[in-house]
Amino acid sequence: MTAPIWQPGTTLEGCNAVSERSLAMHLGIVITELGPDFIRGTMPVNARSVQPMRILHGGASVALAETLASIGASCVVDRRTQAVVGQEINANHLRPVPEGETVEGTARPFHLGSRSQVWGIEIVDAQRRLVCVSRITLAVIARP
Repeated sequence: MTAPIWQPGTTLEGCNAVSERSLAMHLGIVITELGPDFIRGTMPVNARSVQPMRILHGGASVALAETLASIGASCVVDRRTQAVVGQEINANHLRPVPEGETVEGTARPFHLGSRSQVWGIEIVDAQRRLVCVSRITLAVIARP
């Protein structure tokens, strides 16, 4: 098995702490697992994340995808000197999720470069059915 991709000292608690007072916290996104090459989290489908038909809003799925990949990407770089910022994200919404359920997203990197990262995110429902697939490109920049 290859070594984990995370910077030394990366913890689940630290990943959740960066979401305090942010959109992720407002949406109820919680990081639940750090694997050797993936980050996983959940989001409730509730009044904060549904569209008027009371199903998961596509924008909320994109927010979950970007949150997971952004936190993951920031845990790969040296945060003392570097930061990551989103450049482009896309998503395909594959099935509706009704209000009252919880979705789970898993983000894995396709590319971890010195100037950019590309991550893929899969979001599933409680029955493990694919709800959304997304890909994001992040720029690695010098920390101001």
